[in-house]
Amino acid sequence: MSLSMALAGISLAAQPTVEKPHGFFGALATAAQWFIGLFNEGGVVFMGLLTGIIPTLVVLLTFVNALIRLIGPEKIDRLGEVAARPGLIYYPIRYLVFPALSVFFLTNPMCYTMARFLPERYKPAFYDSAVSFVHPITGLFPHANAGELFVYLGIAAGITGLGGQIGDLAVRYLLVGLVVILIRGILTEIITARMMSRRAVTEEAAA
Repeated sequence: MSLSMALAGISLAAQPTVEKPHGFFGALATAAQWFIGLFNEGGVVFMGLLTGIIPTLVVLLTFVNALIRLIGPEKIDRLGEVAARPGLIYYPIRYLVFPALSVFFLTNPMCYTMARFLPERYKPAFYDSAVSFVHPITGLFPHANAGELFVYLGIAAGITGLGGQIGDLAVRYLLVGLVVILIRGILTEIITARMMSRRAVTEEAAA
């Protein structure tokens, strides 16, 4: 055996070794390591967002705010007044166009304030339509519901993992959402009308 190998063996033998804790303290050590690892992984994800989606969101928000100023909020208000008119022909305006534009321009949760232009009997249905659209819109316009963008990103991660196209997913997500909010709005309006009529009959009977 050479002198260098002998010295290396002595050096290794001289290094202290610490056994991993077992039992209760071992479980605590494992839990602590998992806990800090969770935050480390969160930091990695956060740095990925800083160099990925967040700059896009900032630019998109700036663009949308500028677009609102150019169009004028008063024009959106007038659309709400038109949507409040009775009749079947106003269903698509009230539960499709109006909620979609409200979510796009005012974003979540300010979009719900547009219900102030509608009579009380239409407000629950409008809310149902608007709240059902805050996720389908995020595929193409993430500024509308940036706080819950992780829902769409989770779906997109699964689709792209299977080899799908994220652009195709975003378009389909939006189109399906538009169909759903129209159906939900109409059904909720019918349910609301029946409940209000029953309440009126009950109040008359009680009087």
